[in-house]
Amino acid sequence: MKKRTAISLFSGAGGLDVGFELAGFDIICANEFDHDAAEAWRANRPDKHSVMIEGDINDHIHKLSAFQGIDIVFGGPPCQGFSVAGKMDPNDIRSQLVWRFMDVVELTAPKVFIMENVAALGTLAKWESVRNGIISRGNELSYSVSFKVHHTSEYGVPENRDRVIFVGVQQSIGQTDGFYKALETYNATPKTVREVLVSAGQYGTSENPQTCTATITLATHPVMRRSPYAGMLVNGAGRPIDLNGIAPTLPASMGGNKTPIVDEVALYDATKQNWFETYHAGLVAKTIDPATTIVPKTIRRLTIKECAAIQTFPDGYKFSGRKTKQYKQIGNAVPCQFANAVACSVRDAYMGGN
Repeated sequence: MKKRTAISLFSGAGGLDVGFELAGFDIICANEFDHDAAEAWRANRPDKHSVMIEGDINDHIHKLSAFQGIDIVFGGPPCQGFSVAGKMDPNDIRSQLVWRFMDVVELTAPKVFIMENVAALGTLAKWESVRNGIISRGNELSYSVSFKVHHTSEYGVPENRDRVIFVGVQQSIGQTDGFYKALETYNATPKTVREVLVSAGQYGTSENPQTCTATITLATHPVMRRSPYAGMLVNGAGRPIDLNGIAPTLPASMGGNKTPIVDEVALYDATKQNWFETYHAGLVAKTIDPATTIVPKTIRRLTIKECAAIQTFPDGYKFSGRKTKQYKQIGNAVPCQFANAVACSVRDAYMGGN
């Protein structure tokens, strides 16, 4: 069987790439600007012939003309310009990289392209012209193009992370509805956070070492919500996690006080109430004073390994650079299990299935 070939753009540490590799795609060329992320990408593919072109895509795009007629181009252009967590500046230079992605599509003429980004690009009126521009550019290049925001938890990812996927298919081989029909077959129920974290190994051991030492202090004036897992009960943006559900979206800014928080006692004993539920109830009843409450030593932040497991990276996947850089690589990634569902759907709909 002919090997299905792919180009990976804005690869990061390789979350999307893992999903496509598991679906049988051979990534023959990748591009990433960040040195540590590129190093992580290489470290997990030491025996492959794949070429990682490190640096600004604007400086290297001409090299991709060597791969005309490839099966697929996929990637997630930097999202900071579109994200509600950023300045949402249409003139942000990073926002322009969606057009470099489409330039690569024009240059290489893949059978299919997959562009991933934050949900805001797919929903906010502010970005309607960008969405229409991507579709128009694809149509001009003879692609059927559509987009949809997906809840990655519907594909087995134990995390509340929504992403927009633009899919383009050469009109000569099909329409985008084939992709969506195939994707429906990859729905899966995610594990709970407790199941995922327990599988990562005992905290503080060589199997799952402590990697974030940011102090957890209670907010003197907590911002209250109905749930103890919302609002702002602690200083910093890191919030406690409901172990019986799925994780909140893991941000790229983890590594310090934006790293999510877990209760070790409740983690290993499901009969125990999460300390933050008790604390929250005391605040509501006005029987607890934040100024005099001491955070138990069993309350701690997620490790790199645990964050990678939530993002469904394979066990043992390597990240590169300082700890904060490794957290960033994980937070920036597309969850591997969702990526695999997308990749398998492309394969099934347009490339002969298994």
